[in-house]
Amino acid sequence: MMGSLREIFRLSASISTAQMAGAIGALATSTSLSTWYAHLKKPALAPSGRIISRVWIVLYVLMGISAYLISRRESDHAGAKGALSLYRFQLVLNVLWSWAFFYLRSPLAGLAVISFLWLSILATIMKFRKISAAAAILLVPYLLWVSFATYLNYSLWRMNLDDGERIEDLDAASSRKHI
Repeated sequence: MMGSLREIFRLSASISTAQMAGAIGALATSTSLSTWYAHLKKPALAPSGRIISRVWIVLYVLMGISAYLISRRESDHAGAKGALSLYRFQLVLNVLWSWAFFYLRSPLAGLAVISFLWLSILATIMKFRKISAAAAILLVPYLLWVSFATYLNYSLWRMNLDDGERIEDLDAASSRKHI
């Protein structure tokens, strides 16, 4: 009984850690959604904010379960600690993307961060696969979503540079319209 409670706690902690990363990223996102981001030209495939937030909630749960499966192998698999360190690193990059893109209002900085994020997710999947195929498979939807997010990030950067106007200036212009 005590062992199963411990496992439930470890699983909850893993999922909570991933969700916390999402919450920290959401703080940066909220600073620009209704102002700067609302005024950007967007590609036709850009989903609504509601869809994006729901997808991320599910992805963070899958990420947490994946990390939990690897954490269960820390005592009997030499690569588990390193794999979890790589997982934590990509989680930091995940948060940094929101801050680079939304808080700094810089799709170019976001594109740089998301490129490293994509590579680190792929590396994490490869490390996890050596320990648990299930843990690796649980991260595939995350990699696919970040691939789509990379396309969106790139498209937003390109679509909003056509006038030669700096994207950061769009927020200042939209603020003046509301005065």
